[in-house]
Amino acid sequence: MRLSSSSLPQLPDRVEQPAYDRDKVTIGLVHLGIGAFHRAHQAVYTDKILADDPSWGICGVSLRSADTRDALAPQDGLYTLKVQDGQGERLSVIGSIVEILVAPENPEAVLSRMADAATRIVSLTVTEKGYCHNPATGTLDENHPDILHDLQNPSKPKSAIGFIVEALARRKAAGAPAFTLLTCDNLPSNGHVLKRVVTRFAELRDPELAAFVADVASPSTMVDRIVPATTDADRAAITAALGFSDAWPVMTEPFRQWVVEDDFPLGRPAWETAGVVFVEDVSAFETMKLRLLNGSHSTLAYLGYLAGAETVADAMALPGMEDLVEALMRDEVSPTLPPLAGFDLPAYRRALVERFNNPALRHRTWQIAMDGSQKLPQRLLGTIRDRIQAGAPYDRLALGVAAWMRYARGIDEAGKAIDVRDPLSARIAELAQGSDDPEEIAKALLGMKEIFGDDLGADPDFRAQIVRALSRLFSEGSAAVLQSFKKG
Repeated sequence: MRLSSSSLPQLPDRVEQPAYDRDKVTIGLVHLGIGAFHRAHQAVYTDKILADDPSWGICGVSLRSADTRDALAPQDGLYTLKVQDGQGERLSVIGSIVEILVAPENPEAVLSRMADAATRIVSLTVTEKGYCHNPATGTLDENHPDILHDLQNPSKPKSAIGFIVEALARRKAAGAPAFTLLTCDNLPSNGHVLKRVVTRFAELRDPELAAFVADVASPSTMVDRIVPATTDADRAAITAALGFSDAWPVMTEPFRQWVVEDDFPLGRPAWETAGVVFVEDVSAFETMKLRLLNGSHSTLAYLGYLAGAETVADAMALPGMEDLVEALMRDEVSPTLPPLAGFDLPAYRRALVERFNNPALRHRTWQIAMDGSQKLPQRLLGTIRDRIQAGAPYDRLALGVAAWMRYARGIDEAGKAIDVRDPLSARIAELAQGSDDPEEIAKALLGMKEIFGDDLGADPDFRAQIVRALSRLFSEGSAAVLQSFKKG
């Protein structure tokens, strides 16, 4: 038997359930990208406020696959959230998602829901690549296949950008106010990036529409929660705990954080009662998180994968990894961060190390390693630029970039193929896969201006640092390189 509304009364007492009548919940928020992160983060915050205001139910939209809809529709949109660490686990059923649409099956249904006056917020977690932008500049990639398609087929878009602009065009035509755009992806100044790409897309369609889109509220946010991919073993454990099967439960850690700029002209949920921090400017928080957490995450993922570590906790157990991560955060990243009045930065760094070491959270290094070409500019390269400008060393950051090159080349240290998931994987392989020469690989990949810009690829000192780090990875292997960072 499946988890569903009818099975809720039969769940064990220890499983927390929605504290509201789901029949009274109406949709006020459309979320593009109904993946695991959204279901462990924004949907959980929203679940906590529906008892007081049931007008903020979520319509989740899958932009590519029907998998999430097919898993959750027989469960009335319900799913289990498992919060786990070394001390134990806590289970709760989340009910804030009341509708799931699959965009490729019925784009009109998605556009109609977004254009509906009851929809006051359109949020999204589509990962960096979903913005169809140039990561090095933050501008719209006007030659992106989905963008070219959506300009020609505005009523049948493929991209999040195309859906947003067409829905706004319909609201403009109807004389309805624009919804608020709320990005929850790991991009610096994510609200500004989203506003920039949708406005440019609108300009390519119609200057009058662009003027309307330019006035849309698009607050920036900082989101933080580690959410590993769900495995079949996770599903089996949840079924045993509930007495009912759940086709797509979500696993996560106790820590969660959401900092949001408070700019919502049509109103918003009272998320502050669930722990959201509303601020005037989120930039300092997002820079801190992108550089400390995400930069460290990517570095340990590439080095850990190359050294044979399947999970983050496994990677942290490698001799030298924890020392490398601590020094990376303390000595190279923290000096580049903007001031955060009253914020305990050393305590935050300690909490990150503790989270990375969480043995119950089987977060695969391969999962974190995805889409590296899109992530590197935000997570590592901006920090490196600041270190260069300050005339300060950045050996560990350079090692993280070199480890990405070694990984993205697509062949591991044993000569076996790596399943590299990246929108630029074919081009990276074409540039780097045929060579074992670190200098040739570095030269080829540093020439990718959409990743490294015009400056870093042409910087001889930066190139020399990358070549040295890459040479060590080839000659010694990542495990040996890590050991050289071990204290004592």
